[in-house]
Amino acid sequence: MDVILLEKVAHLGGLGDKVTVKSGFGRNFLIPQGKAVFASAENVKVFEERRAELEQQAAEKLAEAEARKASIEALADGVSITHKAGDEGRLFGSVGTTDIAQACADAGVEVAKSEVRLPEGPFRVAGEYEVTLHLHTDVDVALKVTVIGEE
Repeated sequence: MDVILLEKVAHLGGLGDKVTVKSGFGRNFLIPQGKAVFASAENVKVFEERRAELEQQAAEKLAEAEARKASIEALADGVSITHKAGDEGRLFGSVGTTDIAQACADAGVEVAKSEVRLPEGPFRVAGEYEVTLHLHTDVDVALKVTVIGEE
């Protein structure tokens, strides 16, 4: 299935690229999310008319992500999360993406839980961790998260 991308999609292409994807990926994800349109002759014509508008929107989203990156980098000490723990520092439960997003919001920076990347899963032991926040397809920022265990 051929589609025209309306925004940059990681590992696929940039704005305006005509790419071939599996039909399920196109029908179930790209088109409903508004990331692409079916590559018909009419849609190509409509896209070319809207190209400047879409490029401006993409530039605005990138600028917003860069501004959020600067505000996150301003948190030099990172964020601290206090969680109940046992004697050896093992947490009762875990600290996941929701907790990290809430801690960032408490620090004055809005972060969606879907933007928090935890490749090794949630934290189950108290300590300091480096977390990657994926704010935009081109903007990633590292954040220091300190998990403090309280008895």
